[in-house]
Amino acid sequence: MLTNSLVELDRQHLVHPVSSFRGHEARGVRVLRSAKGATVTDAEGRELIDGFAGLWCVNAGYGHESIVEAAADQMRKLPYATGYFDLGAEAPIRLAAELAERSPGDLNHIYFSLGGSDAVDSTIRFIRYYWHAKGQPQRDQFISVEQGYHGSTSMGAGLTALPGFHEGFGIPYQWQHKISSHYVYRNPAQSAQEIIDASVAELRAKVAEIGEDKVAAFYVEPIQGSGGVLVPPMGWMKAMRDVCAELEILFVADEVITAFGRTGPLFACEDEGIVPDLMTTAKGLTSGYVPMGAVFMRDHVYETIADGAGAKAVGHGFTYSAHPVSAAVALEVLYLYENGLLENGRKAGARLMAGLESLRDHPLVGDVRGRGMLAAVELVTDKDKKTPLPASVQPATRLFDRAWEQGLIVRSFPQGIFGYAPPLCCTDAEIDAIVERTRKVLDLTLEDPEIRAVLR
Repeated sequence: MLTNSLVELDRQHLVHPVSSFRGHEARGVRVLRSAKGATVTDAEGRELIDGFAGLWCVNAGYGHESIVEAAADQMRKLPYATGYFDLGAEAPIRLAAELAERSPGDLNHIYFSLGGSDAVDSTIRFIRYYWHAKGQPQRDQFISVEQGYHGSTSMGAGLTALPGFHEGFGIPYQWQHKISSHYVYRNPAQSAQEIIDASVAELRAKVAEIGEDKVAAFYVEPIQGSGGVLVPPMGWMKAMRDVCAELEILFVADEVITAFGRTGPLFACEDEGIVPDLMTTAKGLTSGYVPMGAVFMRDHVYETIADGAGAKAVGHGFTYSAHPVSAAVALEVLYLYENGLLENGRKAGARLMAGLESLRDHPLVGDVRGRGMLAAVELVTDKDKKTPLPASVQPATRLFDRAWEQGLIVRSFPQGIFGYAPPLCCTDAEIDAIVERTRKVLDLTLEDPEIRAVLR
């Protein structure tokens, strides 16, 4: 179809995720046509480096024929198999075993979902069941971290601590509580240890306020993604995990963004030797080629639920849980990670961070942060006061559009932050181009009259 026909059909019929419906109608859709490696091509033939791997998910890069063949082969043999009625298929069984073997500690039990949001939602249900099975049904309060993102299902969006996912939806619920983010760049505490101590104290205070015997779980991302790629000080995760263990609160690591090489290792929890009670993954699990998510449970969580249910069924499940085609894709993606992509990602991540660090001297750059192939550049108009870009310039739209014009796709946050999560397959030249094109966008933005008027 002609591109203009697709744009009009999109306006009339397709509801886009997390978008201004009216704004999208006015702007129209940008249609992507094809992709290979770290490059995508739009319907007009424009080639762009995908510096965000789709939506933090195409970790392996585009166009791997072996992944396509794995999916096609599974479709020919067995396109669907339910996990209900004690039925199953080879691919998801093998995938569960492979993931359990590689997971931290005794996270040996895997429940497959369709993506990250319903993986988080599943943990809420499993955790409630866990505490009922332990004879403590009063433990029904959940704590998460400001600036955090835990999906957009009704319950998960309540754990998410971003106002845009709450407004108009009647959430968060009364049983969902928050503590402050570590947000190093804008934290009043000065040193890493002060930030860690403040977070530990706030978590303890929140638990005491709610009631220690009422708190079920604490949710956290190893690096807060949609909040602006906020990287905690090293040791922060471990300190929070230790508090939860001491207070007998289940610790949930949301690794939907950070798993599968995004920060370097297969799982970001490995960076601090953390073994969460439950862990969620998605995105890089299949490199975005097909939908799939996973909940990892430690032995004690699984055994408590199993013993509590006894002969009864645990009433939680999805039609497409453990889908054989998704599992076949995930197995091939895992093979690619371990046969070169993880190593390339570690090298590319070091190059990316070094390149972005070189932008610190730019008048608009207030902060550069990241770990591996997950990074951010935060823009300000006053470096001393850390003044964000004015909301009146609509940074999210303006910066995204300007990067697009320079042949680069990055996440552009409303507060004036660039987010980066390139595919692990990136070459040195592609990493350098991401940095160079970012600098060009910064230079062009510096010339905006609205920016010049407030620059200090």
